[in-house]
Amino acid sequence: MVLSSCNDNELFEKEMYKNVVALISSDYYNTFEEIVPLSSTSQETIAYIAASSGGTHAPGKDLVIGLEEDQSPLDLYNRSLFDIDEKLYAKFLPKDKYEIVDYKIQIKAGERTGRTMIKLRPEGLSPDSTYFIGLKATDISGVEINQKKNTILYQVLIKNDYATQGENVFYAMTGLANAMVTAGNKKLFPLTHNSVRMIAGTEAFQSNVDHINKTSIILEVGADNHVIIKPYKDIDVIQLDGDSKYPNIFKVEESFGRRYNVFLLSYQYTIKGVKRIMQEELRLEITS
Repeated sequence: MVLSSCNDNELFEKEMYKNVVALISSDYYNTFEEIVPLSSTSQETIAYIAASSGGTHAPGKDLVIGLEEDQSPLDLYNRSLFDIDEKLYAKFLPKDKYEIVDYKIQIKAGERTGRTMIKLRPEGLSPDSTYFIGLKATDISGVEINQKKNTILYQVLIKNDYATQGENVFYAMTGLANAMVTAGNKKLFPLTHNSVRMIAGTEAFQSNVDHINKTSIILEVGADNHVIIKPYKDIDVIQLDGDSKYPNIFKVEESFGRRYNVFLLSYQYTIKGVKRIMQEELRLEITS
């Protein structure tokens, strides 16, 4: 019995001291979110993919793992969440939108974590799609890898100064629709470093490509903060300048120690032959 107890203790201590390596991600399908700013110069954003070592103590020698791109984590994610509804599927990030500098991660002796650089080029990504890089950790130097955390779905989200994919935030809308008082909430979607997309007027939002194409407009903010209003796809829209209260501008407004993004807009749009004139203020408190 004593001999058995000693053996059990030895095995237990061995397990505790083991330096098992895992890719750092959330527990939700091993996902990791990176929110990337859109740039006027198509500048690359530098980010990192990281791994950590378990065990009672930091490793006494360098631990090196390999990385390889793997479609299977993305397939599992899509099937689990959306079954056969492929129009909702997340996509693999296009190859021209990223570069992994070194497909190895090294955790140095005496340290707990290591990382490798990734260069991201988000211009042209759609705010309506979910993009992942699917990766799997591989043993290239005799390192034990945690089998529950040996994959990562590295998600790339886009943002600009006016909107982000990273948070579900809404601008408060007040104003006039065909001279009638109206109010509501609107979500803005980042398109480029200085433009966003939104649903025109008081139209209802639907997460449907055809509906988005028929009802959406683009707000493009110039260097002088003047806003140009354009059709996103199929909508007919005319910018109405000259309204002193809604002069088609963007500004950052400060009030009682708080800061707000504010759009003041005036435009006419037509859907299914029906014309509507909008004069609206969009307001969002800046919290970071």
